[in-house]
Amino acid sequence: MAPQSPTIAIWELGLRLRERRYLLGLTATEAGRLARCTQAHVSEIERGRTRATKDKLTRLIKSYEFDSDESAELWNLHDHGAQRGWWNRYTGIFSNELLRFFGYEYGAESVRTYSGGLIPGLVQTEDYIRAVIRGAAPNLRLSEEELRVTARKTRQRRLVEDDPLHLTAVISEATLRQCVGGVAVLRGQLEHLARLVAEQPENLTVRVIPFSAGGFDALDGSSFHLVGFTSPRLPTLAWQETITSTSLIDHTMTVREYTLAYHQAEERALDREESLRLIRDTAKELS
Repeated sequence: MAPQSPTIAIWELGLRLRERRYLLGLTATEAGRLARCTQAHVSEIERGRTRATKDKLTRLIKSYEFDSDESAELWNLHDHGAQRGWWNRYTGIFSNELLRFFGYEYGAESVRTYSGGLIPGLVQTEDYIRAVIRGAAPNLRLSEEELRVTARKTRQRRLVEDDPLHLTAVISEATLRQCVGGVAVLRGQLEHLARLVAEQPENLTVRVIPFSAGGFDALDGSSFHLVGFTSPRLPTLAWQETITSTSLIDHTMTVREYTLAYHQAEERALDREESLRLIRDTAKELS
């Protein structure tokens, strides 16, 4: 089972409150009156963007007529949501939206990634991480660079834990040849990637879309991730990264569009073994 994440606990609590409100036929404005807060605050709680205070949760549980078992589950989620995740120590350098993504990723069962430009962060070497950071922010202070490197390496631990994250990455052949950090850094990255894929067949798959594949929907788009969870109560989330912004996406139809784009990219990709062979061959070309 994936580790418990305070971010996911707060999110699940909000989802369950929203489901109950819908079942009772209440508007968010009416719920706000019951909780003695604004409609906007109720929406923030339901979306998992803020943790309900004890008094507001007490009023909602009573007003929504949850039974004792359900109430206990909600309070357990509330209490777990008060804990601090490893990502909380990085509030000074990352946006709240990115920190929330770290929290979702930490407690996820699976991540499906599409990348047309960079090797995905969860399988990057330290040298490659530094090259990516310096390319994006060349004037970054060394102390902040170190924090960013440490944060990414901390995220990577989920791939090697007792119940590891399942990562499937679909990447373009261009990603294997983009000389991030120079030839030596790229060669080390590809050798590292090939080694991980060979050593972790049960939870790590990397599939490469060759230049010969032709066009597909995600080709001119940005990198994105589809984050899945063990609990059937929790829907898949999408995370998108662009030059100017990053965003968590929970709208069902939008997530569906990303899922369709991912599947189309996957259909264009080589299989696992062919992809591994291409990664190794490309690394050898750099020797």
